[in-house]
Amino acid sequence: MTKYSSRYASSPEAVKKYDTQQLREEFLIDDLMQEDEVVLVYSHYDRYIAGSAVPVKSDLALETIDPLKAPYFLERRELGIINVGGSGSVVVEGTTYELGFKDALYIGAGNKEVVFKSDDKSNPAKFYLNSAPAHTTYPTKKVSLAEANKLQLGTMETANHRTVNQMIIGSVVTTCQLQMGMTELKPGSVWNTMPAHVHDRRMEVYFYLDIPQDQAVCHFMGQPQETRHIWMNNHQAVISPPWSIHSGSGTSNYTFIWGMAGENLDYGDMDVCKITDLR
Repeated sequence: MTKYSSRYASSPEAVKKYDTQQLREEFLIDDLMQEDEVVLVYSHYDRYIAGSAVPVKSDLALETIDPLKAPYFLERRELGIINVGGSGSVVVEGTTYELGFKDALYIGAGNKEVVFKSDDKSNPAKFYLNSAPAHTTYPTKKVSLAEANKLQLGTMETANHRTVNQMIIGSVVTTCQLQMGMTELKPGSVWNTMPAHVHDRRMEVYFYLDIPQDQAVCHFMGQPQETRHIWMNNHQAVISPPWSIHSGSGTSNYTFIWGMAGENLDYGDMDVCKITDLR
């Protein structure tokens, strides 16, 4: 079964006037990881799709949705997958790719058949999905967590010591525009993506995981001089427009998956805002 919804773009001037409920309705994705369902959110920011697939009682197929106006999902799209649950597999045109916890898979455009499977129904795979429009076809490739390009950033003194795992990114996988990776905060660190920045040339989606029970993450968004916040729970995602910062602080350490698409593939293309200039 497939469920989908659409989110339209909002201007920064409009968002200044949003109350908490409207802010959450526009940007928070809080219904992911539903058993035996593919859940998709189609964003009009760069036509990005974020979603999930959790096969338990039966395998799940990636089906097209009406906004795509396409006979199959990947006709004009590429797909990134990161498994945040038990071991499982993704079958692409008859080829099986085994994905353990925090392993990634890139699937190029033009693949008609994509099926999600769990190895153990008592501990099902939980596939987090990101998709962006694609202009050509690149090879499907698995990237394990061990194979990711790892960056050690931040310090314990500034509470942002973290490992950035670049997984579906130019130095590891060839893509049209989709980029994905996973940032793991060290114990005792709680801040992500500081100093905050915007990149007007691409949008982003953050998916939070490894948040302990009864803990939460406060995600910061908005223009650097007009920030807003959304409280996030485990396995929730948030859409970040090109004009918005994307940062957060948790009541414990946690992990988040970042995915982005837009005009270029330059990971370092960002406009940094000094921490003391945030408002």
